[in-house]
Amino acid sequence: MTPEAQLMAYAEAVLAADHSGHGLDHIKRVVATVKTLLVQTPAANPRVAIAAATLHDTYDDKLVADVAAAKARTGKALTAAGYADEEQQAIFAIIDHMSFKANLAGHQPLTLTGQLVQDADRLDAIGAIGIARALMYGGAHDRRLYDPAVPPRCELDATSYRDTTSTTIDHFYEKLLKLKDQMNTEAAKTLAAGRQQVMLDYLAEFKAEWQGER
Repeated sequence: MTPEAQLMAYAEAVLAADHSGHGLDHIKRVVATVKTLLVQTPAANPRVAIAAATLHDTYDDKLVADVAAAKARTGKALTAAGYADEEQQAIFAIIDHMSFKANLAGHQPLTLTGQLVQDADRLDAIGAIGIARALMYGGAHDRRLYDPAVPPRCELDATSYRDTTSTTIDHFYEKLLKLKDQMNTEAAKTLAAGRQQVMLDYLAEFKAEWQGER
């Protein structure tokens, strides 16, 4: 089994029970997008990028109860797959600083390789797939779908970001529609533009139907 396959098997074991939009299908799409972006970003490190993309949700605090223990297990998986200490440090630095939540208090610096992985993960949060994942996450966490009387929040911090009193439709305005302008690589910016329009069209149709206008 290749190192890449070993890490994918580990990710599958960790995320097998997820129904919030962060399962293995999400991981495989992010990895596939990383590979697409790598073609146009040759200065990035493919081995580190693919590993970070594969493992980025294996110790996410919204998915695991004990982050420190889960991170330690991820480190063991990397060691078993033959990743050197220096590679592991680079992979963990990407995972620890790439999330939307991690950047709420201020921009977290990432290497070019990290920027590429961040872009791939964010691309999977927008467009048609992003719409589906937002609905999955909202359903899994008993979040209300929409309430016109509840406006999107203008300011978020790490605590309020996970507050499920906001609606799923508000989440588009609080996060998802902002991601297009936060892409790092030119290749990702191009892909994000099309996916942004998909979300805008969906929201317009959703609100029109909600009001019984069409």
